[in-house]
Formats: sequence, structure tokens, C-alpha cells
Amino acid sequence: MKYTAARTCRAVLAVSTRLEECLAEVQRRPDRGDISITTVIIWVAAVTGALLIAGTIAAVIAKYNGNLSGI
Repeated sequence: MKYTAARTCRAVLAVSTRLEECLAEVQRRPDRGDISITTVIIWVAAVTGALLIAGTIAAVIAKYNGNLSGI
């Protein structure tokens, strides 16, 4: 029982120390270059578009695979 309590105390101390360090960093440098919502939207749209194009190409190739083999 004592071992678990000591482990829990160490874990809580480690987490609280890390949280204090992060908060101090935020106060020291408020603009840390966090990624903006616009950037996330652009990336999601680009990846979705690429997947749609790749899926369409794969569907067309699968559909006409027999016809394309004689070319």
C-alpha cells in the first residue's frame, strides 16, 4: 500500500511540475506559433480532395481494367 501511495505522489508531483513549466512558457511567450484553425481546414480539404481523386482513379481503372489490357 505504501508503495502505491509513494508512486502516486511522485506521479502527481511530476505532472504538476510539468504543468507549471508549461504555464510559465505560455506567460513568457504567448505566441508560440500554434497552428491556426484555417491551416487545419486547408489541410483537411487538401487530403480529402487527394483521397477523392485517388479513389476516382482507382474506381475507373477497376471498371475498365479488362478494356485497358488490350492497349
